[in-house]
Amino acid sequence: MPIKLIAVDMDGTFLNNQQDYDRRWFQELYPQLQAQGIKFVVASGNQYYQLRSFFPEIASQLAFVAENGAYVVEAEEEVFCGELAAETIQEVLAELANYAEVHTLICGKNSAYVQDGEDPTFIQHASRYYHRLTTVANLRDLPEDTLFKFALSTTVANVEPLIASLSAKFAGRITPVSSGHGDVDLIIPGIHKANGLKRLQAHWQIADEEVAAFGDSGNDLEMLQHAGFSYAMANAQPAVKASAKTIIASNQEQGVLQQIEKILAETNQEHIPS
Repeated sequence: MPIKLIAVDMDGTFLNNQQDYDRRWFQELYPQLQAQGIKFVVASGNQYYQLRSFFPEIASQLAFVAENGAYVVEAEEEVFCGELAAETIQEVLAELANYAEVHTLICGKNSAYVQDGEDPTFIQHASRYYHRLTTVANLRDLPEDTLFKFALSTTVANVEPLIASLSAKFAGRITPVSSGHGDVDLIIPGIHKANGLKRLQAHWQIADEEVAAFGDSGNDLEMLQHAGFSYAMANAQPAVKASAKTIIASNQEQGVLQQIEKILAETNQEHIPS
């Protein structure tokens, strides 16, 4: 089946290690995607407001599966917004207090929140991914908002033990996933990138077999398993490479744009009369 939807993770996938992409090349490819009726979806663990900033000229046209699927927006219209139970939030905060090496954000529709007194290096790191970041006196007492995700930062070596510990403690209530570089997201069970794509597919009447997905980290696994065409970056985590149907060039080599160009060429070839 032809590809009708392309979903790209950002960090480590669409973006290079300098947090950018070949904008001129993409500006050449995007009108071709539009002409072929192929939807372009940004699917990331990052905040919607940060993701928009990468596409200033066309953000109002795009669909975003942000916050690992907890917040889905199409053409600036909200499609879905998840919500963590208040009781779960308090229980998770109590548990995280036992991990001195873990830094914590709570993510909501209006903003992400960090506690006053957090490590300034962590706050600086977080502000790159959360353009709306509010400092509060206590994470247990936040402004009114719809809260849907925890974003944790720890050492790379501590990621797997942390995921195992929190998975055992909160089975069925939160799902810990790796988002690369020592970061771990705690998401609502079943509310992941694939779930966000399904909501957009239903709106656009696009089958799973017509979806192409690109990723590199643990929070991309459901999306890659869901898509008819799945691509792991050369720099992807081993589990991601094992899950994808195809391994392509790295994020540093603009592997996503290379593959989109191939997809467009194949689509154009299909449309040439025999």
